[in-house]
Amino acid sequence: MKVLVVGSGGREHALVWKISKSNAVSRIYCAPGNGGIGAIAGCVDIAADDIEGLLSFAKKERIDFTVVGPEAPLVSGIVDVFENEGLNVFGPVSQGAMLEGSKVFSKNFMKKHGIPTAGFEIFSNPDEARDYIRGKKSPLVVKADGLAAGKGVFVCSCAAEAEEAVDIIMNKGVFGAAGRKIVVEECLEGEEASILAFCDGNTIVPMDSSQDHKRVFDGDKGPNTGGMGAYSPAPVVTGDMMKTIEEKILQRTVRGLRKEGIRYKGVIYAGIMVTDKGPMVLEYNVRFGDPETQPLLVRMKTDLLEVVKAISEGELDKIKLEWDERAAVCVVMASGGYPGRYNKGFEIKGLERAGNIKDVFVFHAGTKEKGGSIMTSGGRVLGVTALGDNIGKAVETVYGAVGMIKFDGAFFRKDIGHKALAK
Repeated sequence: MKVLVVGSGGREHALVWKISKSNAVSRIYCAPGNGGIGAIAGCVDIAADDIEGLLSFAKKERIDFTVVGPEAPLVSGIVDVFENEGLNVFGPVSQGAMLEGSKVFSKNFMKKHGIPTAGFEIFSNPDEARDYIRGKKSPLVVKADGLAAGKGVFVCSCAAEAEEAVDIIMNKGVFGAAGRKIVVEECLEGEEASILAFCDGNTIVPMDSSQDHKRVFDGDKGPNTGGMGAYSPAPVVTGDMMKTIEEKILQRTVRGLRKEGIRYKGVIYAGIMVTDKGPMVLEYNVRFGDPETQPLLVRMKTDLLEVVKAISEGELDKIKLEWDERAAVCVVMASGGYPGRYNKGFEIKGLERAGNIKDVFVFHAGTKEKGGSIMTSGGRVLGVTALGDNIGKAVETVYGAVGMIKFDGAFFRKDIGHKALAK
């Protein structure tokens, strides 16, 4: 089978790596790919949001399956376009992708279908939002409605911070059209977990638990990012907690989608806050998470392509996921200044040395190959991932590997996995 993976980040490198392990694969392409993906797949110079370009390539190369990594092409309807042309593609149709594409849609969907989430109000007028904030108890969370690369969420400790977030999103227009509407919601207290699940529209099968680290600095300080690291499994999600999440969140989500007449195939990712009142949904994503995909896929023993095929054929109920019992930890190495402005074009050294360590996987994100060298080309540069007999061993191994990799301005959080260690 010929497979096309759409995207260019660490998630896509992990997807290409995992798919390459399948005996059913004859050739893998990635559009546009990155400096690391080029070693195991044919990188194609087509942007992830160039749906017509991707369609033309898939038809010309007779691609058997297209696996879509990022959210933007899903929201823009890449699945609808490919399916209309009779092509197999992994991901939800655009209507289903609105679970991530619009915070307003997603919160209203949860309210309608009894899925536990924070209380909220929706605003399209900044003055009305500010008046509401002044009458509410802090802390509050202010969210841009549309896609903002994981940076459109502001956790505000006081009314002044929340009003400033409204100003940034709605008046300054930092996120463009994504900020025309906002959601203001109560701030849930507890510990976060990421629950990703495969779905074929009827059956939903959760993957093992993981935990992302969104804030840029140690101790969960600083602004939100696309994710600075992740580990799996997450001890906060006990067996009983997972059963509750399946029953009250995942199953209700699938039933709700069916009631709405939405045919959902792909990955549903529920960002969960484990609170004193039980698990509650912070937000949905409609694709593999980044960087959660990296530790999840190095632990997943099941052939990913078999899962993709089963979902396409509506036979996910025949799949039983198998997991390596060891833990995995991913540490993101980022460019100095991220998630704000940063420089790029620096040579990365030590990749081969780090990658030769047993049970270490160096997934590229913001990299490109130039003259035989690997250079930085993005904010999140690498997702260094390691397996270990437990979280502590995986943490030790991954940071040993991270210490071998050097590039100008490199920085990373030094506390990935510490919440798990504390348990």
